[in-house]
Amino acid sequence: MTEQIVLLPTPRSIHRDSGVFPIPADHYLRLLAPRLADLLPAAKIIQNALGRHTTHRCSIIAGGAGPRDGILATIAIDSSAAKPQGYRLAISTTGIDIIACDPAGAFYAAQTLAQLLRQFPDALPAVHIEDWPDFPARGVMLDISRDKVPTMATLYALVDELAAMKINQLQLYTEHTFAYRAHGEVHAQASPMTGQEILELDRYCRERFIELAPNQNSFGHMERWLKLPRYKPLAEAPDGFEFPWGHFDGPFSLCPTDPRSLSLIESLYDELLPHFSSRLFNVGCDETFDVGQGRSKEECVRRGKERVYLDFLLKIYRLVKDRGRTMQFWGDIILHRPELVGELPKDMIALEWGYEANHLFDKDGAIFAAAGVPFYVCPGTSSWCTISGRTDNAIANLKNAAENGIKHGAIGYLNTDWGDWGHLQYLPVSYLGLAAGAAYCWCLPANRDLPLPEALSLHVFRDRSHTMGRLVCELGNVHPAIRKHRSNAAVLFWRLVAGPDRQREWEGVTREEYDAAESAIDRAMSPLGGARMDRPDAALIADEYRNAAAMLKHACGLGRWAIDGDSEDRSALAGDLKRIIGEHRRLWLARNRWGGLADSARRLESRLAEYER
Repeated sequence: MTEQIVLLPTPRSIHRDSGVFPIPADHYLRLLAPRLADLLPAAKIIQNALGRHTTHRCSIIAGGAGPRDGILATIAIDSSAAKPQGYRLAISTTGIDIIACDPAGAFYAAQTLAQLLRQFPDALPAVHIEDWPDFPARGVMLDISRDKVPTMATLYALVDELAAMKINQLQLYTEHTFAYRAHGEVHAQASPMTGQEILELDRYCRERFIELAPNQNSFGHMERWLKLPRYKPLAEAPDGFEFPWGHFDGPFSLCPTDPRSLSLIESLYDELLPHFSSRLFNVGCDETFDVGQGRSKEECVRRGKERVYLDFLLKIYRLVKDRGRTMQFWGDIILHRPELVGELPKDMIALEWGYEANHLFDKDGAIFAAAGVPFYVCPGTSSWCTISGRTDNAIANLKNAAENGIKHGAIGYLNTDWGDWGHLQYLPVSYLGLAAGAAYCWCLPANRDLPLPEALSLHVFRDRSHTMGRLVCELGNVHPAIRKHRSNAAVLFWRLVAGPDRQREWEGVTREEYDAAESAIDRAMSPLGGARMDRPDAALIADEYRNAAAMLKHACGLGRWAIDGDSEDRSALAGDLKRIIGEHRRLWLARNRWGGLADSARRLESRLAEYER
């Protein structure tokens, strides 16, 4: 057997021996541990993998007594045998042995074995693997506020995907999409997560060694609240303010000098937090651009807006600490005044975020480390504001975070997947970034040169033709055909959804560039018909990629039409976009709740008015 072993993530150490282990029929999986029930999740992963990938069965037994014949694999706990969350997996020509430091390590060993069974269903290669993670906390944050709130079936499936990648923390980014009982008008059109759903998801995550951490933005990004008459008096700038990139017409942040702001978020915490078993809590507090432009202006002039920000942040910290939680917060604002970082309590966690390939994780991580403030590095999937992702940027950004997080002693890695401007990217578009991030934060040295297209095909899309991984990587790299670079987005995305007020996003792009981009889209998509995905949602994934490609090609057509001024193309463009919008609505509801769909579709429908002028 000479086929290359491809795992996701690649283990820290893997040595291939001679020979193979043919999978025997109807054998036993033996558990050895002080608390045998702790190993049941790992055992069931292996048992289910055997059922999916082979024709053989395996029963689970406990303890070392009885005959040793008929034992397919043994899973044992030995805290001295590996580092926390680590394991040793040995496959010989006669059997399988797993020794783990703890139950989580056993679970991750089982996930590795399950991937081996997927690749080698008839006979496993003889290997010796030693493995443990670089980052103790390896998280994913999914935006459920702009505008998609996934169904529970989608969330459960995603948790299983993340667990297979050895992710151990999940956050659902929330602004207005938790069903607060006293604030029904805020989430009336959002189809929010209910308390019962959080409790059920929390249990589901715990069973897969994932910590579901609460997340509620508590300062900026409160526009869904503050635009309503009941909450507008709490706004810093009720009638609008200036972003760094233009005017924002409406409220955005809570006023930090109004005591009622703190009272509101205190009431939210008291309702939200009891639904989570996690002792972490991400309170957000990022991008408070309007602070100092409204009601707190006088105080900000007198004391400095970062000092005013810090005072409010520390009040939030006390609320969180009083409720027995460890506070996480986005670290962007405090870094405007690095000398203030040392005033942060040493039992809060800063979240150092940035989404471009060259983000300053090195510089900013050093600031938090020097101050003794625990921190996570927080890169992103590069999927939002793109439709099809930005493959090369995602890979570089995710590696940059891992490398400099390790360098400066970050205690965690939180990979973010946002949904700005209508959440037009379909969930599978984010799989590339989720998978790459999971690999790099597990063990960067072993995964730096991960064959990502093959790993995606095998273990994410489960494509027997080995084409989907290459397809998604290439479709995410069509954007450089447009030479104009836009930070944290792609030009074709802006061309599709933005109005004349954002013409700067595509200004200067030529007809030839749109032609080149369209040709790149067609080349990337050409293998789709030959994909052989072994997933229950295989047909859905194919349709999602077809509509994503249609959106990108429509943006190219729109760009050419705007340059040429050819009125004969107008009706054809309108008809094409109507088909895209109809399909977008159908695909949205296949994985997500209805809330937010109207807002998302409206981004596309605004183009129809352009064709009708």
